[in-house]
Amino acid sequence: MKKFLSIFFIFIFTAISSSHSEAAAELDGLFEKLKKTNNPMAAREIEEKIWKLWTTHPTQASLTSLLAKGSEYMSQNQLTSAHNVFSKAIELDPNWAEAWNKRATVLYLMGSLELSQQDIDVVLSLEKRHFGALSGQGLVQTALKNYQKAIDSYTEAHKVYPAMRTPLMMIEKLEELIKKESI
Repeated sequence: MKKFLSIFFIFIFTAISSSHSEAAAELDGLFEKLKKTNNPMAAREIEEKIWKLWTTHPTQASLTSLLAKGSEYMSQNQLTSAHNVFSKAIELDPNWAEAWNKRATVLYLMGSLELSQQDIDVVLSLEKRHFGALSGQGLVQTALKNYQKAIDSYTEAHKVYPAMRTPLMMIEKLEELIKKESI
C-alpha cells in the first residue's frame, strides 16, 4: 500500500509540475511574440491569450472558478465580497500571481493604495512581465503622487508590451504634471 501511495503521489506531482512548465513555456512564447509585434490587432490577440493563461489556474479548476466569482463581484462593485474571494484564492495558492493581481485591483478601487502596492509587489515577484500589474502600479503611484515611480512602472509595462498605447500616454501626462509642479 505504501508503495502504491508513493507512486500515486509521484504521478500527481509530475502531472502538476508538467502543467506548470507547459503554461510557463506557453507564456514565454507569447511574451516573445508580444514584444516583437507592431500590429495592434495581433498584439491584442496575444494579450488575450496571456490573460487566459493568467486567469486559469494551472492545476485547480476550483481556483479558476473562485477567481471568476471574485471578478464578477468586482464588476458589480461588490468590492468587499471580491476582496474576500481573492483573499481566499491567495490563501489556497499563494503562488498564483493573478489572485494577487485581482486583489491589488480591488484594493486600489477601495482606496487602499499602500495595500494595493503590497499586493502588486507580490505579483511582480511572481511574474515580472505582468503588464497589468505594472500599469496598476503606475495608477497607484500616481495616486500617491510618486510620479517618477509611476513613470518607471509605465516604462516597464511598455518594454513588456510595446504595442500597448496607455503606458506612453500616461508617461507623457505624468511628465507634463511634473513640469507644472516644478514651476
